[in-house]
Amino acid sequence: MFPRGPCLGLTTQEMNMSFSHDMDDEYEKFIRRMNPPRVVIDNESCKNATVIRVDSANRHGILLEVVQILTDINLIITKAYISSDGNWFMDVFNVTDQDGNKILDEGILDYIRKSLGPESCFMPSIRSVGVKQSMDHTAIELTGSDRSGLLSEVSAVLRHLKCNVVNAEVWTHNTRAAAVMQVTDEETETAITDPERLSRIKSLLCNVLKGSNKSSLAKTVVSHSVTHTERRLHQMMFADRDYERTGGDVLDDRQRPNVDVVNWHDKDYSVVTIRCKDRPKLLFDTVCTLTDMDYVVFHANIDTLGPDSYQEYYIRHLDGSPVKSDAERQRVTQCLEAAIERRVSEGLKLELCTTDRVGLLSDVTRIFRENSLTVTRAEVTTKAGKAVNTFYVRDASGYPVDVKTIDSIRQVLGQTILKVKGNPDDSKPLSQESPTRFLFGGLFKSKSFVNFSLVRSYS
Repeated sequence: MFPRGPCLGLTTQEMNMSFSHDMDDEYEKFIRRMNPPRVVIDNESCKNATVIRVDSANRHGILLEVVQILTDINLIITKAYISSDGNWFMDVFNVTDQDGNKILDEGILDYIRKSLGPESCFMPSIRSVGVKQSMDHTAIELTGSDRSGLLSEVSAVLRHLKCNVVNAEVWTHNTRAAAVMQVTDEETETAITDPERLSRIKSLLCNVLKGSNKSSLAKTVVSHSVTHTERRLHQMMFADRDYERTGGDVLDDRQRPNVDVVNWHDKDYSVVTIRCKDRPKLLFDTVCTLTDMDYVVFHANIDTLGPDSYQEYYIRHLDGSPVKSDAERQRVTQCLEAAIERRVSEGLKLELCTTDRVGLLSDVTRIFRENSLTVTRAEVTTKAGKAVNTFYVRDASGYPVDVKTIDSIRQVLGQTILKVKGNPDDSKPLSQESPTRFLFGGLFKSKSFVNFSLVRSYS
């Protein structure tokens, strides 16, 4: 046993670890103050987009933090150029709003400057998964095997336990499901803190996730922490190994992203190229996964080519090495494919907008289940007494959703309350080009560039 530190009740080892962490934080703050980040926002040089340039001292995870800030305010990143060799980090992003327009709102522009510029040095460090305590709600994380009606069952249990769902996001991919839900006590409208009650919530939800097969892979975590929901969902599904293919894959070859990983031995880089259909938050999803897998992005080029997106990353592992083996190459490929596919919404998009009330999510998902619809993805938000819930649904039997089924549901819920947003556009086959274009090739001109070790990644 280590001796206890005076007054604090900590071991010497714990005190040393705490001191080291504090020193790291202070050193990081010192570096940021000595080399404050610079942000330049340009609405003149590009005809169709606002150009944001960020220069900053380099550290692991900074690229994800910048991308996260831009995507959290619903900006669309159409192009990006990233370079972070050495101790300095430089990013250039072309961004638009959801309608494809330049960003002219001074409130948004000011937020970007404060979040990414010199003022951010004096703000609490922005963590990609910032964890802090919340007394406003209780956070519930769920992972398990996906099945028809699962969200309805979870919602019914929460209602039975007098928990009100105030926010939730649910992803399903490759027969796996993950959810982050924020709940409050039905009566007090505050976080649930009683240990016995929290234990009962955790136990009953875990039983629901296990279902009839009593799978040991089901997991429920109840806490008062606040995290970045989408980043956390990526981490949960990654930990649940949803990247491992099964016979129940929904996406066909036209929709599956094209991911290639090759090694450039002269520069000790692994070059990752991704070609897939473009969509909002695509860059966040890929950068998030590379960061969680402990890869450092030294250079990158992102370009939107019509309906498709092309991404190219020059990476090394945190230990400084490129991809070392075919097994590692396959794992990188599979994990990036999964990161892209998790947010691809198979099915019909339904939007529910109404006055919030206890049990609303349970009632709506029960009606879906009674009409043989299964939820593939869901976003639940409540604000100022209003609930805005988005569901992507499929017929439980695998057939296209019948219009009569939707009409029946709308009659029960209300014609104006439930809106049908239509089927996602069919993905088109991508052009058959070389799997690697290397848009940064000109930056690293070398006579021995042809000595790439090109090994196809596994689909």
